[in-house]
Amino acid sequence: MATRKQLKGYAGAKIFAFLLLICLDGFADTTTEDYTRLRQEMIKEIESDVRATSLYIDKTALDDRVMGIMGRVPRHEFVPADARPYAYENRPLGIGYGQTISQPYIVALMTDLLRPKPGHRVLEVGTGSGYQAAILAGLVEHVFTLEIIEELAAQAAKKFQRLNYRNIDSRLGDGYYGWKSEAPFDSIIVTAASGHVPPPLLEQLKPGGRMVIPVGGRFQVQQLMLIEKSEEGSIKTRQILPVRFVPLTGDH
Repeated sequence: MATRKQLKGYAGAKIFAFLLLICLDGFADTTTEDYTRLRQEMIKEIESDVRATSLYIDKTALDDRVMGIMGRVPRHEFVPADARPYAYENRPLGIGYGQTISQPYIVALMTDLLRPKPGHRVLEVGTGSGYQAAILAGLVEHVFTLEIIEELAAQAAKKFQRLNYRNIDSRLGDGYYGWKSEAPFDSIIVTAASGHVPPPLLEQLKPGGRMVIPVGGRFQVQQLMLIEKSEEGSIKTRQILPVRFVPLTGDH
């Protein structure tokens, strides 16, 4: 026989499940106009964060093209169903397998730091939900993205196909070693923290190219780094701001 405490806990769980169901049902009725409004609210929060961190990032506004695509890509399509009510909040969200979809401000900032151009070919290390690749796809000629977790790689590939992203190539692989057969790249973005900048990625970056990568261990202060390769091949690095990313995994 259940105790009074167990019955109270069961009743509480039922109430929570009922409220969550109402919330999700309500979100299922969200219209295109609602999504547009939510994205514009997200954009305002990103702009606020940019101003708040201007001393770190050395600017008070991000590129208009970057902000424009942030306001168009449907972030709710790249989060699990139970996270959709929070899709446009300016914070990271879990996507399963110990991974997250990054905070929109961080996505916008990392994209801006790459200085993406329409003719660029970009490598992304860490496909995750596919959201960052989708943002880049609206700004450059082609995106190549690698994911080491098989389930996430498969899910992202299906999303790209369903949402008609024809300029994204995705595959399962260890991003530490890059995508040599498609190199060199105009820019490289790494969406997981590494203890150091992977040498294979530096080799695959074009002269004149840029790489953005969080550097640091799981329990250390991580720094978002901008790596620039000169036309002569010399490397210049700059710390942008402290961040917190899941670690880059693989054989290395």
